[in-house]
Amino acid sequence: MTGMGATHIGNLIMTALVSMVPVVELRGAIPMGVASGLGFWEALAAAIIGNLIPIPFIIIFIRKVFEWLRRKSEDLNRIVVRFENKAKSKKGLIDKYQWFGLVLLVAIPLPGTGAWTGALVAAMMDMRLKRAFPAIFLGVCIAGIIVAYATFGAKSLFFG
Repeated sequence: MTGMGATHIGNLIMTALVSMVPVVELRGAIPMGVASGLGFWEALAAAIIGNLIPIPFIIIFIRKVFEWLRRKSEDLNRIVVRFENKAKSKKGLIDKYQWFGLVLLVAIPLPGTGAWTGALVAAMMDMRLKRAFPAIFLGVCIAGIIVAYATFGAKSLFFG
């Protein structure tokens, strides 16, 4: 990324954009940002901001989007059912630990966790944005710090 006219601002924007992608989120964005030459705090901040941008939209609109997709085709309905089942499988953690359970679900930087999953679970549980967003924000910050430290530790170990 650093060649071919790439700019520092461009690397920040790309890190934020990659962090918005489901599944990849900041787990992929921070290492990519570091590889592009961003520093610890720059990569972390860009990834956190990018990861949080879609969250209010998911919490507010995902149920309406799912309803619309269900009406379009049986294939889309099957995809919606998969997402709903994924959310239901994570519901127990939130039922048991409440708000802190949502923080934990988002904070653990492993596949099947993260801001998108947390927002989906919050929406499926009819959690209001003003209650869910702070938990997701805190979880994203924790996950970001874990991934950033792991990334910079690996970078110094292998390249440093």
